[in-house]
Amino acid sequence: MIRRGFQVAARVGHHRGLLGAPRILPRLNPASAFGSSTDSMFSRFLPEKTDLKDDALPNASWCLDMLCLYQEFLEKTKSSGWIKLPSFKSNRDHIGLNLPSGLAVSSDKGDCRIFTRCIQVEGQGFEYVIFFQPSKKKSVCLFQPGPYLEGPPGFTHSGSLAAMMDETFSKTAFLAGEGVFTLSFNIRFKNLIPMSSLVVMDIEVGKIEDQKLYMSCIAHSRDQQTVYTKSSGVLLQLRLEEESPQ
Repeated sequence: MIRRGFQVAARVGHHRGLLGAPRILPRLNPASAFGSSTDSMFSRFLPEKTDLKDDALPNASWCLDMLCLYQEFLEKTKSSGWIKLPSFKSNRDHIGLNLPSGLAVSSDKGDCRIFTRCIQVEGQGFEYVIFFQPSKKKSVCLFQPGPYLEGPPGFTHSGSLAAMMDETFSKTAFLAGEGVFTLSFNIRFKNLIPMSSLVVMDIEVGKIEDQKLYMSCIAHSRDQQTVYTKSSGVLLQLRLEEESPQ
């Protein structure tokens, strides 16, 4: 995704006027960033009825800290404007839109999965749930890394944490301003994360400028006494296309 994002950025910079170049969103007015188009986007991302499995629901592997914070944020969805995001196995299930024709690829693989949902055994891989605050363009991800994500003995692999941050960036950016591709991602590791412990990620959109969303993340323990990582990223806005009727 990162490489393809750079390719899109290159096309935008050098071939903006050519036929077939990706269609890029006009510069957003912050005052109208949450208009009717965003309402439509939310309705796609948060279907009222679906037969798809939501993997962002508590299961027997969740630790007590994760269950407690999950309940706290679930209460915030009732009065404080927070939204719990569902987590389906594929972004195709989430968005229901297509990449522009210049970027779309055909695939005969029927069981595509988001990388952070590739381990199906509960508690062994990525256990997480994301809550999003639309008015403030920020989100919180509760992440519990399982033993299949081990790096140093007893601790979480740094690459799995980076993947979880990038996934949370992408979901936040899409809902905050149709951010689709990661253009840059920088991360600083500060402390090791024990396996199967809770990591709380605070993600914010700092600004939206020149078809880019500038984002930051701090990953810490529940009591905020231990900072595990700090990261930043830039994501590209890209207007997706309606699915053609069959």
